[in-house]
Amino acid sequence: MPYRAFVLLAVAALPAVAADPPGLSPDRIKADVVTLASDRFEGRAPGTRGEDLTTDFLADEFKKAGAAPAGADGTYFQPVPLVKVATSPKSTLRATKGGQALDLRPDEDWSGTSHLQTELAEFEAEAVFVGHGITAPEFGWDDYAGVDVKDRVVVCFTNEPPSTDPAFFGGPALTYYGRWTFKYEEALRRGAKACYIIHTDATAGYPYSVVRPLEGAQLKREPGKPALTFAGWLSRGAGEKLLAMAGKTVEAALKEADAKGFKAYPLGVTLKASIPTRVDNIHSKNVVAKVEGSDPTLKDEAVLFTAHWDHLGVGRAVVGDAIYNGAADNATGTALLLELARAWAKQSPRPKRSALFLSVTAEEKGLLGSKYYAAHPVVPLGKTALNLNFDMILPLGVPESLVVTGADRTTAWPAVQAAAKRHGLEIEADQRAHLGIFYRSDHFSLARAGVPAFSVGGGMKLKGKPPEVAREAYKRFNDGAYHSPQDEVRPEWDFSGFPVLGGFALDVARAVADADRLPTWNPGDEFRPARERSGVK
Repeated sequence: MPYRAFVLLAVAALPAVAADPPGLSPDRIKADVVTLASDRFEGRAPGTRGEDLTTDFLADEFKKAGAAPAGADGTYFQPVPLVKVATSPKSTLRATKGGQALDLRPDEDWSGTSHLQTELAEFEAEAVFVGHGITAPEFGWDDYAGVDVKDRVVVCFTNEPPSTDPAFFGGPALTYYGRWTFKYEEALRRGAKACYIIHTDATAGYPYSVVRPLEGAQLKREPGKPALTFAGWLSRGAGEKLLAMAGKTVEAALKEADAKGFKAYPLGVTLKASIPTRVDNIHSKNVVAKVEGSDPTLKDEAVLFTAHWDHLGVGRAVVGDAIYNGAADNATGTALLLELARAWAKQSPRPKRSALFLSVTAEEKGLLGSKYYAAHPVVPLGKTALNLNFDMILPLGVPESLVVTGADRTTAWPAVQAAAKRHGLEIEADQRAHLGIFYRSDHFSLARAGVPAFSVGGGMKLKGKPPEVAREAYKRFNDGAYHSPQDEVRPEWDFSGFPVLGGFALDVARAVADADRLPTWNPGDEFRPARERSGVK
């Protein structure tokens, strides 16, 4: 079917939007944010008392909302098998070349964890510089061309070659090839023993402090499944020292990595590591609730709302505070999810398809809760109509624009446009697309599995305020509060815009829930094949 005809058919299949649902309350949303971000919840880290308090609170609120349990054994909980992997601060990493030796210190110089999930990880292997560590045949790019890294240590940068051409790595917007997770995945596919990413603020989009912890959560490893002996980061200073042993600098190496025709090369350096590791099983869980649809047949299909409940728990003290409350990230999205469940459950008549409300664990550890859900869905992926995700929404007032990056890649786009128009919202290009935001939140797990998915967030235009207000607020947050104990509820936060974003999301979801056919990704999109494999054409 020609693409234009397909879109027209999709438009025709979308029903008119129903009457407004029961009102969304900014006061309730604020109260839930205050609760979730309180010190009592201890930063909501998976596998802690803070998780138990958080997930019990969410289950209670879903029950009060009238959303039924959709987890295991009639509960609201989907168990997620995680392990906590902690790298000992007594670990060693030495680089040698000829008579030269360089000892790199854990935490200060390097960070990360072993993926083996064993008590001791060790390697001694040659280091190979592979640029950005990307193999992207559709762009004619292969950083691994002509080099064998099996049983070697890969050294690379995050991000991807700079581009202004949308046909080459998506132009200024970062693709998944630029994400740190891809670097580890590709290094493993190539048989590498370990992978170290040299951190710079510019390539990562955040300071080294964000990746500095020596512990993290992982999905429990399947027996016999291959894994990196170590996956980690080098601070810029450590990267300079290591590259200097090969006669290079970080700036020069990055320039090489950015250039077409880059060829990987051995650094002539041997890296030897001994990494004692503590591995603990974590009993974590997603929280999932369901509001059943009204159609006897279509109620087996569902729209999916998501937000991650977890944050970083209790950790390194900053300015005398060690609780990483995660108020913006992501008590805000979780509170909005609860309010959407309350509104959806009160609709009469209810939409034809069901709605799932999923609050996931371990987003901060690599989208692990949503990744597990995508592999073990409550509603089959081929019957999941659309995923709307909510993550880190700064309460800055009433938005006049919103960001829905990726929505235009789906056949639900007409419904998105209609809902935005109805709420007086301009759809704005994501001004943080160069940081790969689309690939950094839980909707990506669903998109990768084929489900049309995107996050809903406020744009830079605020009612009654100049545009620089939002830009400056996001910059202040990123520079001074992101992933730190300073992400706390602020007295100046204005939650009045949350009902606008929530109302928009409800309109989109209702239109999709009542449509004649399930949406999909546009022809040629990277996620379209996975959608077709799930049975949606």
